[in-house]
Amino acid sequence: MAARQALQVRYGTLHNLGMAAVSLLMIGSAVAHFTSGESANAPTLSLRDPRFVMFSLLALIMVYYIYLGLSRALDRTPQVVIDHEGIALGFGRNARIAWSDIEWVRIRRLAMRAQLQIGVEPHAFLAADLRLSQFNVDDSLRPIRGVPAAVVVRDNGLETTAMTMLDAIKAFRPNLVRS
Repeated sequence: MAARQALQVRYGTLHNLGMAAVSLLMIGSAVAHFTSGESANAPTLSLRDPRFVMFSLLALIMVYYIYLGLSRALDRTPQVVIDHEGIALGFGRNARIAWSDIEWVRIRRLAMRAQLQIGVEPHAFLAADLRLSQFNVDDSLRPIRGVPAAVVVRDNGLETTAMTMLDAIKAFRPNLVRS
């Protein structure tokens, strides 16, 4: 039998550079539009003008996405590793979950996007300290509502799809896969 290959999932360069470029383009087009003099709704450069405050906050959000896109595009460390020991989750947490601590794995769809869901033994879930939040929209690891010891791995911005990750899990532990 051939040796099973570990799957290493990294941030996708094209997706994240594209996110940074679109954010930069949005800031540039807004500045160009308002400085052209043809816009009647151009904000005045004053903190008393609510339009200036709103556009400044939107520009700060776009700067955040430029930073996020560039930093993820340059980060070539694996964010998910599926190998003979288990599943390692990066995303700033660097937690490894052993195969013996994983109860089930499945794919669920959110609209058209597949997401990998991993059910973990409660003691291992607490020991992993994944610091999951429902409110962080940019996080690739999310909790599952109503399932206390489970995590969703979203493949947004990753170079590998959730289905490919599920196939790698099937190669190592086919008995964990649920439909």
